Formats: sequence, structure tokens, C-alpha cells
Amino acid sequence: MKKSIFNRTKLRRTSLKKARVIKAPVHVSIKKEELRKGIYILPSLFTCGNTSFGVLSIIASINGNFIGAAWFLVAALGCDILDGRIARMTNTTSMFGMQLDSLSDLVSFGIAPAIMMYMLVLKNMGNPGIAVAILFVLCSALRLARFNVLALNGKTHTHFVGLPTPASAGVIISFVLSYELLAPAEYSLNFKTIPILMELIPTFFKVMPVVIVILSFLMVSSIPYLSFKKVKLTKVRTIELLVVLIVLIILIIVYPQNVIFIIFSAYALSGLIFYVPWIILERKKRRDTERTEENVM
Repeated sequence: MKKSIFNRTKLRRTSLKKARVIKAPVHVSIKKEELRKGIYILPSLFTCGNTSFGVLSIIASINGNFIGAAWFLVAALGCDILDGRIARMTNTTSMFGMQLDSLSDLVSFGIAPAIMMYMLVLKNMGNPGIAVAILFVLCSALRLARFNVLALNGKTHTHFVGLPTPASAGVIISFVLSYELLAPAEYSLNFKTIPILMELIPTFFKVMPVVIVILSFLMVSSIPYLSFKKVKLTKVRTIELLVVLIVLIILIIVYPQNVIFIIFSAYALSGLIFYVPWIILERKKRRDTERTEENVM
């Protein structure tokens, strides 16, 4: 009995040694995985650039350089557009990228614009000004959190629910860039400005706290906003759309600050303008479905 037990333990030890010696098979797909990891880095670099420009904007706002702060956020907007496009083009969308993008957007399009507006407009208001700045940041965070939750559900949405955070920040950024043109005498009402708009900018400056509050509530609202994520500008199917794009590009080149301000403001208002017809259509659809269900029964 002792010999048999000894032999069994000896066999087990030898089998364990052999098992340790056996090497795992080397797969050829390692190179493909490494290549894929390299592709994932590309959109993440643009997302990190978004965050970096947001931090630079905050520093510029603290130093009183509001024009520099606004242009840093324009660069952040460019990075935000590119990282999503590159991720979709290279098929490298991931949960990590989505979470990193949301955190970057909170810094660049939530905290940075709030600090810029506080230092430029809200500081003189005292505690109400602080409350408005905090409201904008909180609504930005809530908007981004809701976007992530909707994305996790796996449902495909043809529109944004609430005003997107970059678009809300875009209204503030473009306003600061347009307001810059009123400061130096040589820039006022020249070929780079639209006279009618420039006359309204001082009034817009006075009501800016109210505008920030409205933008905050639009972000957390359920108002649908048009999504341009699936629009492929490389495939323009109509001549009319091509002409509109050419005219828009020319206007941006000639009146850069003013046209960007008009585009972002029009987009923010578009949700409110089309919300009422959208509600009417939704109610009509519900009534039609209820009627069809009643007829079937």
C-alpha cells in the first residue's frame, strides 16, 4: 500500500513538471492585436488634445486673456469633432474612448466656458454669478452622463436628446470672439464684421447671464436636436447642398467670428423652433396607433 501511494505521488509530480514544461502555443494574431491597439491610440490622442486645450483655456481666462481662451476652445472643438470621426472611420469606437471623451467634454465645454464667462461677465454679479457658473457646469455633467447612459442601452438615435454640450459652449465661445471685434477701433465694423449683428452684441452681453441659464436648461431638456454624426460630407448628393456648403465656407472665411456665432445660436434655437411641431407629430402618431389598436380589437 505504501509503495502504491508513493508511486501515485511520484506520477503526479512528474505530470505536473511536464505540464509546467509545456509552452503555450504562440498565435500569429498578436501582431494584429498590437496594430489594433495602435489604431485605438489615434482617436484617444485627439481626445487628450481636447482636454489639454480646455485646461489652457482655463489658464488663459484666469490670466484675463479671454480671446486666447476662446480660441483654445475652438481648437478643443476641432479635436472633439476629429476624435469621433476618426474612431468611426477606423472602426475603433470603445467604452474607454466614450468615457474619456465625456470627461474631456466636461473640462473643455463645461468647466472652461463657465470660468471664462465668470471672469468676463458673472464676476461683478457676486453670488448670483457664481450660482449661474455652477449651474452651467452641473447641467453639462448631467447632459454628458445621460448621453453615456443612452449610448450604453445600445439604441440608435437619429437625434440628440437635449442641446449637446459642445454646441452650448460654442454659443459662448463665438460670442466672446465676436465681442472681441468691438474692443479695438481698427476692427470695428470692417469687412470682417456684420454691422447688424455687431450692433446687437452689446445688448447680448448684458443678457449673457440669462443666456447661460437658458443654455443650461436646454442641455438637460428632452428637446431633440439634429445630429450630424452620420452625415458624410464627402458624398454630397445634390447640387443645392453643395452650393449651400460653398456659400457657408465663404461666409466663414470673410466673417469668421460673426458667422460662427450665428451658426451656433441658430442651432441652439433650432431645437426650440422645431420642438412644438415635433410634439404635435408625436401626439398624432400616438393617436393613430391607438385608433389602429382599437380597430383591431
